[in-house]
Amino acid sequence: MTSSLPVTLDDVRAAAKAIEGQVLRTPVRHSRTLSQIAGCEIFLKFENLQFTASFKERGALNRLLALTPAERKKGVVAMSAGNHAQGVAYHAGRLGIPATIVMPMTAPFVKVKHTRDFGARVIQDGQDLREANDAARVVAEAQGLTFIHPYDDIKVIAGQGTLGLEMLEDVPQLDTLMVPVGGGGLISGVAVAAKAINPDILVYGAQAALYPVMRQAMHGDPLTEEPPAQTIAEGIAVKQPGALTKAIVKALVADILLVDEEAMEQALAMMLEIEKTMVEGAAAAGLAAVLKNRDLFKGRKVGIVVSGGNIDMRMLSNVILRELAREGRILTLDVAIADQPGALAQVAALVGSAGGNILEVSHNRMMSGHSAKSATLGMVIEARDPEHAEQIRAGLEAGGFPVVATASH
Repeated sequence: MTSSLPVTLDDVRAAAKAIEGQVLRTPVRHSRTLSQIAGCEIFLKFENLQFTASFKERGALNRLLALTPAERKKGVVAMSAGNHAQGVAYHAGRLGIPATIVMPMTAPFVKVKHTRDFGARVIQDGQDLREANDAARVVAEAQGLTFIHPYDDIKVIAGQGTLGLEMLEDVPQLDTLMVPVGGGGLISGVAVAAKAINPDILVYGAQAALYPVMRQAMHGDPLTEEPPAQTIAEGIAVKQPGALTKAIVKALVADILLVDEEAMEQALAMMLEIEKTMVEGAAAAGLAAVLKNRDLFKGRKVGIVVSGGNIDMRMLSNVILRELAREGRILTLDVAIADQPGALAQVAALVGSAGGNILEVSHNRMMSGHSAKSATLGMVIEARDPEHAEQIRAGLEAGGFPVVATASH
């Protein structure tokens, strides 16, 4: 099946030999709790434990090792939203190869900072990967640098596929793989390796619903030119799938499943709370896809690639708070109170007696339609669960403080 494809199992095995000892062989661990929740056996491949916190090191290093002495001396240029940038920057610096990285203006600050910290020259240009790619090509041409594509490159694809080899060596009983998809470099390499070793294994992709281009390409649909919004999965926010990767995906991948922002946020929070591991939005896509398609994966042994852990702390905080609100563990409400001394203390006492924890308080004395002697008290309250939140609300009502507005989502 793979004989006519641009990357073979031999290419992936050669990459594994080339990068051995220079990247981490990350663990594959069974998750009892996630397995119970999803209704299938889940095994997690923790690529967020790589030194640069992403699988991208594998392909970047394999490509760098293939440079000629002359190319090494002149240097390389890459474009990336962050993880490929860090992989190229780190290993180029380690090998003494000058590296220039073009990153879009929207790249997370943490990824820009880490790329600079690894010693690369960073140029921020363009609003997305397509525009950053154009800028990087100009730099490569003007300065005679070797361009290292983040996914549409034989050496890069083969390097990414090495994690598929490791997964099947560590857990040979896997019958399904779930891989995050952007431009397709990771899923292409993994699919080549996995399908060659076990032709019956099913390889699925998980892609952000706002950036569904690889799924569209796979099914022959028109590509989404302008996504309506940004995604928390910026690592897979690609507008143009690779030509090499598209061919491999069409030949070897069972399907690509789309996941919305809420599903990825929920999966990210679950990884943090259940697995005690921090992942970025793209890395949560695989678990989100399995949880959204339980019937498809029921009873199967599913290996999920946790592709990276580079997430901005502010973004992580937002995701956690939003998920707590969805779960009813954070309650936002407005309470009508008399604008007089002691009213706030009474409200606080009622919340406290019900076991709630007040996180934020604000007064609003400007509400029209209410007496000038009254005010609206806005509160953000931490609760154990939705039932507990309702108990807090009922306690306030019973104590003479009517709730005029509530939000738990």
